Amino acid sequence: MDSEKALELVKHGVTLLFLDVPQYTMVAIDTHMFHVGPAFKGIKMIPPGTHFVYYSSSSRDGKEFSPIVGFFIDAGNSEVIVRKWDQQEERLVKASEEEEERYSQAVKNLEFDGQLGPYNLSHYEDWKRLSNFITKNVIERLEPIGGEITVESENEIVRNSTKIPMEEAPEKQLKVGNSASSVGKSQRKGCYYTSIPRVVKCKGISGQELTSLNLDKTQLIETLLAKDYGGSEDMLLGELQFTFVVFLMGQSLEAFLQWKSLVSLLFGCTEAPFRTRTQLFTKIIKVIHNQLKFGLQKDHMGETGSALLDDSLISADSFLHHVCKTRKFKELLESSLGWEFQLGSAVDGIYFEENDEYAPVVEMLDDEAVVS
Repeated sequence: MDSEKALELVKHGVTLLFLDVPQYTMVAIDTHMFHVGPAFKGIKMIPPGTHFVYYSSSSRDGKEFSPIVGFFIDAGNSEVIVRKWDQQEERLVKASEEEEERYSQAVKNLEFDGQLGPYNLSHYEDWKRLSNFITKNVIERLEPIGGEITVESENEIVRNSTKIPMEEAPEKQLKVGNSASSVGKSQRKGCYYTSIPRVVKCKGISGQELTSLNLDKTQLIETLLAKDYGGSEDMLLGELQFTFVVFLMGQSLEAFLQWKSLVSLLFGCTEAPFRTRTQLFTKIIKVIHNQLKFGLQKDHMGETGSALLDDSLISADSFLHHVCKTRKFKELLESSLGWEFQLGSAVDGIYFEENDEYAPVVEMLDDEAVVS
């Protein structure tokens, strides 16, 4: 890149100024990671728009790291975002208005230019494919109070969630435990994700109708779109991308559970793709395909904190193996992971393996249908 082009990007791009960050701290933005050295003061030449910033404090020798803390930004041209390191809390905090104004002017005068690492523009297309539906409205709707997303606030959420055996490994890997220090250090709440029922319960209908509602989630997704997403398909897609980014890069198990629920819901619809929601499902397939394509690339595994995409979550008995059976996903997963998809018994066009936990069971109790 020539000097004129670089200077233009410095002046018109977004700048993150991080002050007093200890050496060896891991700092990252989108798909690009930095390990803080003695001269590091932040990141420059960031394209305007939506980004995910995340970091992890380190021990003095740089060998052990704390749980990741992340936050989304939606920044405009030439915007400077200033954060200062709080030594006691071991996290980045906002500067006062007076400090932010003073430091912002210093950045625009290029006083910190030599201490700012450049944004990796060669990876920007990857980030856009992962985040093109994450807008300011999506962020404001989902982010926790204060904006910080961390696994430390998920202890209660994760302990109370229902998990299958293959999800126990990432829980241990992410150190989501019962320690008093973890719970006491942060009372911050988790994200405000949409509540998605695992099964549909409805009184006054026959068992056959109830079974049909649970085999085909089209009506459920229509209800959620109207009630929770204000009729906006893009808001739903935004949450799908938000959760993937937060679980992949922020190592959030809560985000993974929500992403899993959304994927299972979307691939549980057999009627909608062929009727009124054709464009939505075309976008969904593209979004999830881009997510898996990025997450399963070996050069990304471990680079952006993708500890959750380990063998326990990409094994043949994972939920992905059950729901991702469209041709495009089959080709991607068969080539990436060596999976072989075999069809079991068919019910209304949906295939379930024997003893498949995702196949709904209908029980009739006192003339009222209940799905378990």
